[in-house]
Amino acid sequence: MDANEKKEVIKKRFQEIAMSGGTCCSGGGCCGDSSSSDISRAIGYSEADIEAVPDANMWLGCGNPASIAELKPGDIVLDLGSGAGFDCFLAAQKVGNSGKVIGVDMTPEMVEKARLMPENMATHVEFRQGDIEALPVEDSSVDVIISNCVINLAPDKEKVFREAFRGLKPGGRLYISDMVLLDELPEDLKNDRDLLAGCVAGAVLKEEYLKLLKRAGFSVEILAEDPDISKSQYKGLPVESLKLKAWV
Repeated sequence: MDANEKKEVIKKRFQEIAMSGGTCCSGGGCCGDSSSSDISRAIGYSEADIEAVPDANMWLGCGNPASIAELKPGDIVLDLGSGAGFDCFLAAQKVGNSGKVIGVDMTPEMVEKARLMPENMATHVEFRQGDIEALPVEDSSVDVIISNCVINLAPDKEKVFREAFRGLKPGGRLYISDMVLLDELPEDLKNDRDLLAGCVAGAVLKEEYLKLLKRAGFSVEILAEDPDISKSQYKGLPVESLKLKAWV
């Protein structure tokens, strides 16, 4: 598959998820025997987080970037691949009415779902349809960017990181939870549609991921790594959840 074909596969899967209320595990069974609530707790969400915005929690992530992003009142936050808005609404609680949270997602159905969430009564949360390889934000306009298990889906990750760098103010910060490879996948798995939408087939080696971030201009600090997610959710495939901070 070329880049456009991959994007169409991903868009179709997440359209289905938005309309059905399923998860990214629904197609390929990549999450093993874990329940959705168990997955949320395992990747870093507290009971308070889950209960705060239950309708927006579609269990599509591999971490809790809002919890590690050191957000403060007044921050302008951008969420890359915001889905139904779960991380956006959690971030909005931290930045308060003096701040703002912008969610960007390429799937129209997800953007509409987020806009219709009861939690979206807050006037400081906004959802925009767009491609994270070409962000619909002005240069140097946000303080913090978060992203939860989405950049692996983008065919051109270097574009994503360059766009993130462009959108951040001087001194701005990027907090990512994402899936990376610890070893190369066979070619047949790289083109597996379920694994593509399930955050595996589009992932790159950890070393490549970090290199692309630095090439875009970021300084990088790894905050945590979770190789156990391979067994709990990905049937032993050579992947891990990587949590990092990058800054301008």
